[in-house]
Amino acid sequence: QVQLVESGGGQAQAGGSLSLSCVASGRAYHMGWFRQAPGKEREFVAAISMSFGNTFYLDTVKGRFTISSDNAKNTMYLQMNSLKPEDTAVYYCSATSSGVVVNVAWSGSYEYWGQGTQVTVSS
Repeated sequence: QVQLVESGGGQAQAGGSLSLSCVASGRAYHMGWFRQAPGKEREFVAAISMSFGNTFYLDTVKGRFTISSDNAKNTMYLQMNSLKPEDTAVYYCSATSSGVVVNVAWSGSYEYWGQGTQVTVSS
């Protein structure tokens, strides 16, 4: 069982920056960020292979968000720059102990989830 603890988030103006962190209590092979805005389905934002460092992004955040990790600390980060009001959502950290993930953008690929942290971007 892996527990995930998120931190960061908060409020920012459009064009501003925020950062998120997620600490895993145990080893995870893949970790990701998803978000859910009010009235919308949860959507994939970014993912990273903790072993190889491969990164994956939602098209609308490419060039603005950067996912990274510190394996020694079992920690994943999401640096969010050039924020837009449409980035407003609850952001969830996710992780899987599986070494093989067919679709990193599918929420069902992850068995562990954080509690979520609110990100609000005002125009």
